[in-house]
Amino acid sequence: MPEHLDLIEASDGMRLYSLLTHSRVAAARPTSDLWVIRLAEIDAPEKKQPFGERSRQALASLCFQREAVLRPTTTDRYGRTVARVECDCRDANAEQVRAGMAWAYTQYQADPAIPHLELQARRTRTGLWSDLGTAAEPMAPWEWRKARREIGSRPRPS
Repeated sequence: MPEHLDLIEASDGMRLYSLLTHSRVAAARPTSDLWVIRLAEIDAPEKKQPFGERSRQALASLCFQREAVLRPTTTDRYGRTVARVECDCRDANAEQVRAGMAWAYTQYQADPAIPHLELQARRTRTGLWSDLGTAAEPMAPWEWRKARREIGSRPRPS
């Protein structure tokens, strides 16, 4: 990604080439390196979580191999560009939450519409919210990752 965070228009030839996970995409111009982009203000189920693959597929249907407009907001601690992503004039970040394929990432929330979209998806039991109130109730990805780290850091019996 460029050193400075700018709006990167589809007219610059930006295309989303790969969906790395539920909330990360790889983007490139025809003559440049590939960049890993983290979708801003949302977090989606990890690959091994329920709805992880469906979330990735939903993002693919929105953006894969389409021209994109990236609106970078920051760089995360891993050096990835964090951005709002538009594909075919649709806000992919908001669409993932609206479809019940991602959470509003409240720790990094700037757009008040995103939590509202999550609330609507929960109320209508859309996507991952279809299991609300059951034993399979969804776990936020940041909680799931934390639990996995804690399990991995426990000493194993000899």
